[in-house]
Amino acid sequence: MSSAAGSALAHAESDLDREIATLGALDLAALRSRWRQGLRSAPPPQLSRALLLRLLAYRLQAKALGDLDRDTARLLDRLARERLRRRAAEARGKRSKAAPPIPPAPSPGLKPGTLLAREHAGQMHTVTVLADGFAWQDRTYTSLSEVARAITGTRWNGPRFFGLRDKPAMSSGGGR
Repeated sequence: MSSAAGSALAHAESDLDREIATLGALDLAALRSRWRQGLRSAPPPQLSRALLLRLLAYRLQAKALGDLDRDTARLLDRLARERLRRRAAEARGKRSKAAPPIPPAPSPGLKPGTLLAREHAGQMHTVTVLADGFAWQDRTYTSLSEVARAITGTRWNGPRFFGLRDKPAMSSGGGR
């Protein structure tokens, strides 16, 4: 990415942060007004201020940074339909059968073929993202946390170990 493109992206994210902060300062009536302006429809009347704020912030982010990919949207729709089906079955007094297993997504934003690298104990470790998990040292793992545990011998949050999440604030007791 060129420095001009990086600068433009940083500026767009800064504008987005400001817009979301502005939303956070609005009361319920003003959020409903923003909904009508931005989405050209009346907001659902039962939505609380907190949920309305989250939905508007999501729409701003999706518009600026791109919405969910088709596969993720389908997965979420399938999960929602299954939940509604289970609730309806429970309301009728029937026990619903177990939900079909949903294959774990490798990690948000990671596409098959992506290489993750991390140095640990003086050794460089490279993990390849697969469609159905992660490959490290000729073995396949279902989660990054399993890979991190295999590398370190201790329990780790896999995305955090590979630098895909922010590090937590250090407490007086230390930690990872």
